[in-house]
Amino acid sequence: MGLWENRVLPHLIDWGMDNRSMHRERAQALAAAQGEVLEVGFGSGLNLPHYPGGQVQRLVAVEPNAQALKLARGRIEACDFEVQTIRLEGERIPCADASFDTVVSTFTLCTIPDVAAALAQLRRVLRPEGQFIFLEHGRAPDDAVHRWQRRAEPVQRTLFGGCHLTRDIDELVQEAGFELKSLERYYSKGPKVMSFFFRGSASKPASRPDHRR
Repeated sequence: MGLWENRVLPHLIDWGMDNRSMHRERAQALAAAQGEVLEVGFGSGLNLPHYPGGQVQRLVAVEPNAQALKLARGRIEACDFEVQTIRLEGERIPCADASFDTVVSTFTLCTIPDVAAALAQLRRVLRPEGQFIFLEHGRAPDDAVHRWQRRAEPVQRTLFGGCHLTRDIDELVQEAGFELKSLERYYSKGPKVMSFFFRGSASKPASRPDHRR
């Protein structure tokens, strides 16, 4: 990582994503999180205040950026549940198969280079009766907005750590072998090219084997 991605960008994201609108989005998405939780793309811990009280026993946080983890320290210390941090990419999760009740991704699937491999890892570590909770931005359904997304994406990827604007999040989740249980697709507050959101949950079918490791 260069100076921009390693030092500056974590502060910019922490500041830009910590507002009332995003607090509401996170709280709604995380309301059903419970038990042993894995969060990929943990960042600076912006989700931590929005996990429902008394439902989470332990959270394992996967995040490659050391500066983001430094910014998360205060939020981690304020938690009433254990938080363990792992400084790795989302494509590699050193946890046992079927070891989590809930896996969480918020504004992360847009950025991970090999998103299929990351989703395969999330599916692998999720228990069959567990849930995958996601809150992401991605490809808008309106042609005019999508055209602008395609135009803006090269700049977006350069400035924001590889962030894509045009990924079809619900399709990626289903292609990874998850079964959608709930899905909301909508424009949130902000420029339309960046604010078409996917909020939902999915499960892991017990009958399908996990091939990708």
